Amino acid sequence: MSVEAWTTILVIISFIFYIYIGWRSRVKDSKEFFVAGQGVPSIANGAATAADWMSAASFISMAGLISTLGYDGSIYLMGWTGGYVLLALLLAPYLRKFGKYTVPDFVGDRYYSNAARLVAVVAAIFVSLTYVAGQMRGVGIVFSRFLQVNIETGVVIGMIIVGFFAVLGGMKGITWTQVAQYGVLIVAYLIPAIAIATQLSGNPIPQLAFTFSDIADKLNQIQLDLGFAEYTQPFANKSMLDVLFITIALMVGTAGLPHVIVRFYTVPNMKAARYSAGWALLFIAILYTTAPAVSMFARYNLIDTLHDQKIETVRQLDWASKWEKTGLLQFDDKNGDGRLQLTPDETNEIKIDKDIIVLSTPEVANLAPWVIALVAAGGLAAALSTASGLLLVISSSVAHDVYFRLINPQASESLRVMVGRIMVGFAIAIAGYFGINPPGFVAQVVAFAFGLAAASFFPAIVLGVFDKRTNREGAIAGMLTGLIFTTFYIVGVNFYGMDSWFFGISPEGIGTVGMVLNLAVTLTVSRLTPAPPAEVQELVEVLRSPGDEPPAVEE
Repeated sequence: MSVEAWTTILVIISFIFYIYIGWRSRVKDSKEFFVAGQGVPSIANGAATAADWMSAASFISMAGLISTLGYDGSIYLMGWTGGYVLLALLLAPYLRKFGKYTVPDFVGDRYYSNAARLVAVVAAIFVSLTYVAGQMRGVGIVFSRFLQVNIETGVVIGMIIVGFFAVLGGMKGITWTQVAQYGVLIVAYLIPAIAIATQLSGNPIPQLAFTFSDIADKLNQIQLDLGFAEYTQPFANKSMLDVLFITIALMVGTAGLPHVIVRFYTVPNMKAARYSAGWALLFIAILYTTAPAVSMFARYNLIDTLHDQKIETVRQLDWASKWEKTGLLQFDDKNGDGRLQLTPDETNEIKIDKDIIVLSTPEVANLAPWVIALVAAGGLAAALSTASGLLLVISSSVAHDVYFRLINPQASESLRVMVGRIMVGFAIAIAGYFGINPPGFVAQVVAFAFGLAAASFFPAIVLGVFDKRTNREGAIAGMLTGLIFTTFYIVGVNFYGMDSWFFGISPEGIGTVGMVLNLAVTLTVSRLTPAPPAEVQELVEVLRSPGDEPPAVEE
């Protein structure tokens, strides 16, 4: 069978499975809709957390970025994995002990202010919409190539699927769907990695093939011959300062991501939260230790397959001709010699979108059609699992933190769930628009979301747990400062031609500066204004004390 036939079969089977899980997990009350009834086992929650966290950026785009940037692409490995450890060890157990559904709920109660809650809601929606745009872009790319439809149609199909189980099953349905999606995405990532590692080095373990074979040396020499820097040369594409700032932004952004934090509310207690964090780290590490190998193998194979080849010969390759139709792979014989040249300057005749490198790698390596189709199914699983979690954050931010907390505190369970489901629909529509009209490639858009999370949430959460003197005035001023500054910089540089005026820091790394500004403003304003009420300071003391009992917080 053809790749397209295999892809259709595997995608349909996996989607039917996801929808069946969503139907079986349908919910009626708000606790199950927003936090899965707080009854998810640790290992299942760990798998769901891993799937929720390893988005299309991890599966589809990260290895493509590393493949393009070489050593400098390691910022994504260090930032995202380091950030998860930071979240799991420093913040998650305390947030779980606090016992609330959402990050805005924590901010609103800890800082005894509906204004603080509202600022946190705006930040959560802003971060989540930016993040979900990247997921919808990933969905569109997968469908565009493997089902031979345009990106717009692919995004719409993804919207319908995500919407179905997000609206029907809420967090409970999404959790169990994400457990299945983790299984699909990790198998889809490992099988081609193992096959290509065996092809290139004779060693079936990608991590060992990457470390102990001569592929790196060969690729370094090829890069030099073509005029590029060595693949393993540090700071060839980004300055040391930018690498540092992007890494920090990704780390603290991870620790402030609302859709990941809410995962620690879905388990019964703090002990279970810690265990699920450990399981999630293990599940994440399987993919993240494989990604550098996939990146190097992909770069080596693409250069070997495309550079200095006759353009007619390349266009006869099934995978190349079909990717070229999507516009994500472009050939331009600029010198008219009939051969393709890959160069680092304006004479380059091969343009490869970073987001297609992982998806195209099994085809370039001539793996079996079912393996290529499995990668497509894995990419969809990664994108849809994160998209569904983000949609629930948007839904809960409006339905729980705005409607129930601020507008109608007497709302019944069924009414709160209905409002949540309506907001999922609105969020899907907005996410679909940005999926069709994305502000960048997948990992870049996701990096913006991490920067926004770092600049808005991280100081408020850390100081909320570890500094009882931080008050509402400080938290509100800090969150607004960080969010506004970071948004201004990202939008200005990316869309209005503004120079990266802050020491050359890229938009992906400016969240670190926003976070520092947030922290400084929060601490300064808190010390210049009245201390929090005694009961709030006591709440912070109880929050950090041993034991699973949540502090007494007014509903």
